[in-house]
Amino acid sequence: MTRLVVDTSALAALVFSEPGGGAIAARLDGATVFAPTLLKFELANVAWKKARRQPADAPGILMALERALDDRWGVIWQDVDHADAVLVAQATGLSTYDASYLWLAGSLGADLVTLDRRLASTP
Repeated sequence: MTRLVVDTSALAALVFSEPGGGAIAARLDGATVFAPTLLKFELANVAWKKARRQPADAPGILMALERALDDRWGVIWQDVDHADAVLVAQATGLSTYDASYLWLAGSLGADLVTLDRRLASTP
């Protein structure tokens, strides 16, 4: 079975029906999907920004967030070794947030699913 780590850019596109969301859904279909617990906070922050920009849509945005964090989505939430994430960030120039996704993918032997060009191009 394919193991994938999903980041905020990819999951937000799927959850909030953004451009690229359909391609992300197809990529995740049938895979075992992992994410660092950090993603929950980052996705909540995306929802907050969207609700602030579009107050009339806030109820739907919050409902989409709740569905995304529901266990039925099948995301396996993982803790990250923070010291290792710092080392990855130092080696790559990424933020420790982005390095957390890269570290998790490496530790699981999984591919990283992201719409972030800089993160996607990091070896």
